[in-house]
Amino acid sequence: MVTDAREIVSQVVDPEMPMLTLDDLGVIRGVDTDGDGVTVTITPTYSGCPALEVMRDDLRTRLAAAGFARVEVRTVLSPPWSTDWISEDGRRKLAEHGVAPPDRVGPRGVGPVPLTLTAPATVVRCPRCGSPSTEEFSRFGPTSCTALRRCTACREPFEHMKEH
Repeated sequence: MVTDAREIVSQVVDPEMPMLTLDDLGVIRGVDTDGDGVTVTITPTYSGCPALEVMRDDLRTRLAAAGFARVEVRTVLSPPWSTDWISEDGRRKLAEHGVAPPDRVGPRGVGPVPLTLTAPATVVRCPRCGSPSTEEFSRFGPTSCTALRRCTACREPFEHMKEH
């Protein structure tokens, strides 16, 4: 029995951040059905995302189990994924799981990208106590999308999803 493909897709979790669905993360670009066939279009968080094949496999498996005989997962890289695509529900789930959600970066400009040689000053609130007094101690966390920080108020370490 074929069910609603969009509903099935909305329940598939991200393999690197299982507190989020792919929908929460904003990688689902479209779900198109044609009888017992479905095409899902995704944009990975970056072009070399190591979880991309797992995302594709999970989508195919869930849709096939729901009765879709033909499942295609397409990957598009333009426009590039942005942390702005993370849903409000996704941002809430990140914070509830101790990961500071990224700030919004706004629309991307056209033309040359300005180069700065120093990291921008970023205020990242502690997801545990809410203090803005935090410091980065590693630019890279368990996934390439996160950095490791510590709160100077409550002294707890936490992950921060980097903006891009």
